[in-house]
Amino acid sequence: MLAIHIFGDPILRKTAKLVTRFDEELKRFADEMTVTMREKDGVGLAATQTGKSVKMAVVDTSGGERKPYVLINPEITFSSEALSEEEEGCLSVPTIRLMVKRPSCVSVKAKGIDGKEFVIERAEGLMARVLQHEIDHLNGILFIDHVSPLQRRLINGKLKKLAKSGGEE
Repeated sequence: MLAIHIFGDPILRKTAKLVTRFDEELKRFADEMTVTMREKDGVGLAATQTGKSVKMAVVDTSGGERKPYVLINPEITFSSEALSEEEEGCLSVPTIRLMVKRPSCVSVKAKGIDGKEFVIERAEGLMARVLQHEIDHLNGILFIDHVSPLQRRLINGKLKKLAKSGGEE
């Protein structure tokens, strides 16, 4: 299982590099990310959260019933004007859950582990939210960046504590 990097680690604020090599090492990394996501009860995991600065994420909103999506170099190609507000959490920002507004429907273009391009058309609900959350990670954006200044001030103490402790309780 891979270690999860916690709020305060500079890698979480960096834009990840494009993946250019589709090889066995990448496939092994995708498998390790999937195991880690499932062990931590997550529905998505970005490579940057494991300390690797590459544009890759795994997503599974089926509770392990289906194979996870492996998204390499993902891009949002459509976002609805309609927004939905739901509670979000993050493996890299443990113990904090906040209401976050995001487009309620998105389309995403990505490459699979084989290097072939695919599209997820008009994802809605939890899938839309997770896709946006993980792609944000690959661009150095955290879900806490989407909240109001007031909400951010209210959690500032917890964030400072997380950054200082590296996630250790």
